[in-house]
Amino acid sequence: MPTYEYQCTDCEHEFEAFQRMSDVPLSDCPECARPSLKRKIGLGAGFIFKGSGFYETDFKDRSGYDKKEPAKEPAKSTDASKPAAETKPAAKKETPVSNAA
Repeated sequence: MPTYEYQCTDCEHEFEAFQRMSDVPLSDCPECARPSLKRKIGLGAGFIFKGSGFYETDFKDRSGYDKKEPAKEPAKSTDASKPAAETKPAAKKETPVSNAA
């Protein structure tokens, strides 16, 4: 159930009332007993997380998170006779530049 804020237009008294959304808004001021209450427009309430399952990392700035590359695992050798340490990456071949016009 939400909490509504009220203000009297005659005596300027302000207070909060805990009501259901389906309840009729209050009209009589508890201070001056005149039917001059106006319900104020509030910003609403924040979330209240109860129980387990919420961690401090859930709401941190994640702007740099997506830019990081995932950790690369070493390639597994399919040839059982050669250990993985002996495997070297293929050398890059250079292409000769032709000066022919």
